[in-house]
Amino acid sequence: MDMKKALFLDRDGTINVEKNYLYKIDDFEFLPGVVEALRLAQDAGFILLIITNQSGIARGYYQEEDFHTLNRWMLNTLKENGVCISQVYYCPHHPQAVIDAYKKECDCRKPGIGLFTKAIADYELDVDSCYAVGDKIRDCCICEYTSCHGFLIADHEKKETIEAVKAGQIKHVEYAENLYEAVKKIVSGERKTVCS
Repeated sequence: MDMKKALFLDRDGTINVEKNYLYKIDDFEFLPGVVEALRLAQDAGFILLIITNQSGIARGYYQEEDFHTLNRWMLNTLKENGVCISQVYYCPHHPQAVIDAYKKECDCRKPGIGLFTKAIADYELDVDSCYAVGDKIRDCCICEYTSCHGFLIADHEKKETIEAVKAGQIKHVEYAENLYEAVKKIVSGERKTVCS
């Protein structure tokens, strides 16, 4: 029986251009090469899952339904371009939320791994064959606790964190310039042994 493998993808700064508390369709821009990268991963047998913090809901900048509206549009646009995202997991919470219903310390907000473990259970994934990709080191938090491998992409993280990743100092995480470069390495089997 084939083991199921997935790509755990951050959204903002990984799939689309990072814009603070994005929730409007008109403001959403796919990053260059993202559709091609997702198709490449999909063709290689990866289940595509998005795991995203959405604290703008807790902060009162937009409502949960606004998130779902943008999400539906994004998924439909990707589907029209031959990409199937199997599920989007999101955390609407924040410890300093202004909306009481969302004010909590939770394990679903990255760097908590609650949404990762839910996805692993939901899809019966072989963690050793999975990859986490994002523009912040917290997007690869599952790599600290499991054999999942990660890619930090772009240059949105602190310089010292990027340098540590490039030097192989962070467990199971390496660096790529963007999602397409990360996926190319993943599907070609270029997987470094870093801090095992």
